[in-house]
Amino acid sequence: MLHLRLITPAARTDEVVRLIGDTVGTTHLVVLPGAARDPAGDVVMCDVAREAGDELIGALREFDLDRTGSIAVENIDLSLSSRADRAEEAAPGEGADAVLWEQLADASHEESTLSVTYVALLAVATMLAACGVMLDNAILIVGAMAVGPEFGPLAGISTALVRRAPHLVWRSLWALLAGFALAMVLTAGFSLLLDGLGLFERAMVEAPRPNTAFIWKPDWMSFVVAFLAGIAGTLSLTSAKSGALIGVAISVTTVPAAANAAVALSYTDYSQTWGSTWQLLANLGGIVLSGTLTLLAQKWFWARQRGVTPAPG
Repeated sequence: MLHLRLITPAARTDEVVRLIGDTVGTTHLVVLPGAARDPAGDVVMCDVAREAGDELIGALREFDLDRTGSIAVENIDLSLSSRADRAEEAAPGEGADAVLWEQLADASHEESTLSVTYVALLAVATMLAACGVMLDNAILIVGAMAVGPEFGPLAGISTALVRRAPHLVWRSLWALLAGFALAMVLTAGFSLLLDGLGLFERAMVEAPRPNTAFIWKPDWMSFVVAFLAGIAGTLSLTSAKSGALIGVAISVTTVPAAANAAVALSYTDYSQTWGSTWQLLANLGGIVLSGTLTLLAQKWFWARQRGVTPAPG
């Protein structure tokens, strides 16, 4: 279930209340006349089944409440109510299959910002991975993969492509490419620093490294794994299953590939640099492709389940 808290201009409250009442899957309607002060208006609250949430939120936006008032949506972790149970049963489809496109777009926009925190996390993850590849330590590689925040912009690109929002595509692409470029430059400097301290050396780059050699030897299996991980990651976002994102993070070698490319470049090992770069691009491309196809499939299946024609965007 979702909880909606709305601020509506007094002149539109009756229309909003009527809309909520006519939407299958809503319950627990509360109206507080004149309760809102900034902006001034009435406060309307209700609970709605997740599978009916996207349709209701879209209709509320057609009333311009996102501009003249407010639409706030929260997930309800626990609801002990027979009326809520009946509302969920009445709503068509399954809540686990429903996609809240406004929520997904908002989350993608937030995670696709080239912020200091994003770059810092990506740089630290890449440096950890650099230690992992130099020491041929798979545990460090897994830890670095879990720290990396790059799935946010990747999901942002897929969401923007499905919703036909070019500005968000470029915003997410900029965050992704600029973030990795900065992280790799910082990691190359980090590698030179540790070399100066005697902790890294060229022999470590040229060693066989059986546990991490796959990082700079891209093949079709790398793309297949990235493709499957993109599906899992997208499904975890649309169904709010955050645990699945951890599995995605430690299954794709984006951060380790960037780290190995940076370290190899610092030692002028261009063969490993190019191999790692291709590995990185293949993984990023596989995730974006599968994420976009997954969202399109979810949109199509949900429209079929509800018996409507899917609208673009």
